[in-house]
Amino acid sequence: MEIRQLKTFWTLASTCSFSRTAELLSYVPSTITMQMKSLEEELGVKLLDRLGKTVMLTDAGQQFLPYATKILNDVEEAKYVTSQHGEATGTVTIGADEVLCAYFLPSLFKRFREDFPGVRLLFRPLSGQELRYSLREGLTDVIFVLDDFVESKDLHSEFLKNEHFRMVASPDHLLATHSSLVIDDFHKQHFLLTEKNCSYRTYFHQSLLNKGADALTELEFHSVEAIKQCAMAGLGIALLPEMALQEELREGKLMVLPWDLSGVSFSAQMLWHREKWISPSIAAFIQIAKSELKTEEVSRT
Repeated sequence: MEIRQLKTFWTLASTCSFSRTAELLSYVPSTITMQMKSLEEELGVKLLDRLGKTVMLTDAGQQFLPYATKILNDVEEAKYVTSQHGEATGTVTIGADEVLCAYFLPSLFKRFREDFPGVRLLFRPLSGQELRYSLREGLTDVIFVLDDFVESKDLHSEFLKNEHFRMVASPDHLLATHSSLVIDDFHKQHFLLTEKNCSYRTYFHQSLLNKGADALTELEFHSVEAIKQCAMAGLGIALLPEMALQEELREGKLMVLPWDLSGVSFSAQMLWHREKWISPSIAAFIQIAKSELKTEEVSRT
């Protein structure tokens, strides 16, 4: 069993793509195939299923992944402690949902690439509980979440900023002409919402029901951009974080409905595992993220 095989396996688990893995590791795709075939033969189990262009881990692959991750982390740590300089090199694997990736993190990625061109950033778009699972399983080094403040024994959470939410609709929507709204105004209205395991969708849904709303008519989307496009087309009402709405509100393509959401606020946070060895490259990324993204709105310890 070779380190390069484990690195290839781990990268495949992260990207779910032979071509993307070959690109990241500077291999030709046939080399990736040969390495994985050799590793599977040595272990005597099938680690991967290839479904078209997508790679999925088998049950054996899922069981093997934490061990491969630990070995690679130990190797990276050993390289660092035996080096004289400890320069920031290697890969930092980041996880975040679509909202934070599109509207919150680009400036961070740009600055980090400028300051540390020798470090490769690998981004994994994830959502909900997948994010924390990826951190606990070693699939990501750092994740970003928009949620209630995370307090966990095994995960460190760094508060970055509070994010407020707005209920929006097209200027042509029936409720856009109202100067105020009551719960009955939402009867038979369509709500354009994110996936069900999203924390702010759950909060919003429950708050309307608690105020006496009928069972809500919901259209579920996995893309914030799709929600905005449908809202602008007059298909329903959306609840989205302010960071995702700035352009549309400024241009008048969406308007804020007069429904009090002053108490709806979630924290943008950066998380990493307390027990994971923090390499110089990960430490540099965390430090720049604090400098680039953190506000002074709330003091947390």
